[in-house]
Amino acid sequence: MRIEGAPIGAAGEGPGAAESRDRDPPPRHPTEARVGDSGDARGRWLLPALSGATLVFFLATAEGYGYFRDELYYLANARHLGWGYVDHPPLIGWVAALVRATLGESLLAIRAVPALCAAATVWVVGATAGRLGGGGFAQGLAALAVLAAPVFLALFSFLSMNALDLLIQAVLWWLAVRLLAGADPRLWLVFGLVAGIGLETKIGVLFVGAGLAVGLVAARRWDLLRSRYLWLGAGLVLLLFAPYVAWNAAHGWPTVEFMANARAGKIVELSPLAFLAEQPLLVGPASGLLAALGVAALLGLGALRRWRALGWAFLAILALLAVSGGKPYYMAPAYPIAFAAGGVGVERWTSGKRLLRLALPVVLVTVGALLAPLAKPLLPVETFVAYASRLGIVPSSGERHELAELPQFFADMHGWPQFAADVAAVHRTLSPGERAAACVFAQNYGQAGAVDLFGPELGLPRAISGHNSYWLWGPQGCTGEVLLVIGGDPADLARLFARHEARGRTTCELCMPYERDRTIWVAWGLEAPLEEAWPAVKHYD
Repeated sequence: MRIEGAPIGAAGEGPGAAESRDRDPPPRHPTEARVGDSGDARGRWLLPALSGATLVFFLATAEGYGYFRDELYYLANARHLGWGYVDHPPLIGWVAALVRATLGESLLAIRAVPALCAAATVWVVGATAGRLGGGGFAQGLAALAVLAAPVFLALFSFLSMNALDLLIQAVLWWLAVRLLAGADPRLWLVFGLVAGIGLETKIGVLFVGAGLAVGLVAARRWDLLRSRYLWLGAGLVLLLFAPYVAWNAAHGWPTVEFMANARAGKIVELSPLAFLAEQPLLVGPASGLLAALGVAALLGLGALRRWRALGWAFLAILALLAVSGGKPYYMAPAYPIAFAAGGVGVERWTSGKRLLRLALPVVLVTVGALLAPLAKPLLPVETFVAYASRLGIVPSSGERHELAELPQFFADMHGWPQFAADVAAVHRTLSPGERAAACVFAQNYGQAGAVDLFGPELGLPRAISGHNSYWLWGPQGCTGEVLLVIGGDPADLARLFARHEARGRTTCELCMPYERDRTIWVAWGLEAPLEEAWPAVKHYD
């Protein structure tokens, strides 16, 4: 990635030239808005340094409190590769499989992927500021805003499609900046390729497409909308997304069913105003202010006139998500363009104000450091609880679950090895013949994933479950002759099995309340073949 080039939107460019750019396609410059357009040589080392420091930080803090519930599920996805899963597109399963095959399943191994995504995103956001004409100060400020935003710290802390999604969408904004500046229109094909890969990661990429469409119309960029390469790029997106759509069609549209069930019974739906009110909490006051200034700069700063469509795109995405009732963090992938433009705007507005320029990065870093323990597991639990209490932070999840001392994000990083050990202790009470025939039935993918990850060393068989993709994977050879059931209703067990008996309980002090102190049953003699009973245990949520 080059870090040089000529400045764009330079002082002295009259308003007539700016208006001409609004009416006509902008000329394609050989130096088209490269990183560090201001000629500031600091950009040559600043972004690599910040990116490298980001990688070191996330690797050094990778182990945190332990495996996150969803990580257990993604590792299970890696053992059942396909073109889709009930609750997400397929790419995370393939990435998890690659990590398992090369690095293993340790916390450091699986969290190396989000650490790399974090480092790359920091670089790309800074580079986007450079493409917007920002110098070293703008690039550094934009990059620091990523690290100071709690939602980015959280989503880069564990293996999930979210870390990949943040990086992919940051690249899409970088490409959009280039295209709006007059890059070769064939770059739309690259945009389509990246967006298509993004849709195989998380379908939230659709919001970027919708936002850009609104932005291009609002900014009257008919030159881009008329480009055949834009439409060829859109076709490429559809082509790459087709396998996941085909998989859904072949399996009865499980993702649609999952989304409907989650919205009806799991996710706390926020009003548009409540959604907007959550945004400063997600990105933090310092990064949030920079983002707001960035949108203002895109819409009102003359030097950024050619990128005005991106300001409208950001607002369109915000509005779409606010009225659709999605989780507040779904907005996170749109912030890179606001951070980048904010860095450029602040750089221009603070020109010649040396002390202010020195203070702003310090404020970002300080605020980010104060908020970091609330987003990423950095403190011992007791210290975290006291720290959050002093700040008046109440544990939350965004879902309809009972909470205790910890927010759900942290609670779901506790107890999984002990959970598997509790199940294994019951498994050892069985006779050799019973152990050979036994299966483990888990109530959700976290429980099942814990058994699948930690169970083999404890002598446990693979788990089965009716939750999300585990249900699609079926009984996996289990006959129901002997079943270890985690939790569940004893009345249902009495109806389904010849006999059942409580043999143990799960033990966990810090995990989610619904995982604490659950009975581990042993049930014998399923009355009907498990394949016949299987449809009744399905729950997509």
